[in-house]
Amino acid sequence: MSPGGAGCSAGLLLTVGWLLLAGLQSTYGINITAVQDPSLANEGEGENEVEEEAENDSEAENEPQAEAEEDVSNRTVVKEVEFGMCTVTCGVGIREVILTNGCPGSESKCIVRVEECRGPVDCGWGKPISESLESVRLACVHTSPVNRFKYIWRLLRPDQQAIILANDSAILEVHRDTHPKAFECETWDNNEIVASIKFTIYTTTELQMKRSSRPDTDAVLVFVLTIGVIMCIFVIFLLMFIIINWAAVKDFWGAKASTTEIQSELSSVRYKDSTCVDQSPTEIPGHEDDASSEWNE
Repeated sequence: MSPGGAGCSAGLLLTVGWLLLAGLQSTYGINITAVQDPSLANEGEGENEVEEEAENDSEAENEPQAEAEEDVSNRTVVKEVEFGMCTVTCGVGIREVILTNGCPGSESKCIVRVEECRGPVDCGWGKPISESLESVRLACVHTSPVNRFKYIWRLLRPDQQAIILANDSAILEVHRDTHPKAFECETWDNNEIVASIKFTIYTTTELQMKRSSRPDTDAVLVFVLTIGVIMCIFVIFLLMFIIINWAAVKDFWGAKASTTEIQSELSSVRYKDSTCVDQSPTEIPGHEDDASSEWNE
């Protein structure tokens, strides 16, 4: 082989080798780069770790902010809720929970729910729910459902220990006796007393006496109320008449006032005339004395 041909073949092989190397680098460029320059790979991993730490720090900072926002939102919700009046002044009752913001439509307030409320335990002396000459029905303090509570009935005796009755329901029916009796009912919820009320059961004779004396009081009360209502109606109609016929009323009172003024003027003139008449006879004797003295001279 000639020297020129050997040089051409060597150049051709070198060119083919570079082309193959370039193809391999383009196909496996990422792996080759990672192998050829490991420092770059370490730098990339360091940057990823820094980014992950920054994200963790930002999440850690955002969590207290989110908790603070939740606390603020909860506080605003508490401020936006109002509680209605309890239905009872003692014992256990119910009340309304009213929302003052966020109601549907244009309503300023809306009822969210109804919840239980409690007052003082001692309810004092109560009244029967129904009574007759033979028996009386008494009721403990309770709310629905009735079977949720435990009821203890006692027969109270003066200077003696009370007797616990076998009845454990909220309603107790008692027959009247020859002597008045006193009963007490306690309402318990989860081994805690929530209400206590007492009742007095009168005898048939005492009840009849109370009923016989009651109509007099009722009659007087009805009479007073009737008179008061009639007077109120009369005053209302009088005011309406004056408002409707104001012009005529004004003319009437004006004419009456002018008549009063004329009468007062006439009375004053008459008084002056009477004073003049009273003074004239006192002057006449003086003139007569003068005339007699001149005649004598």
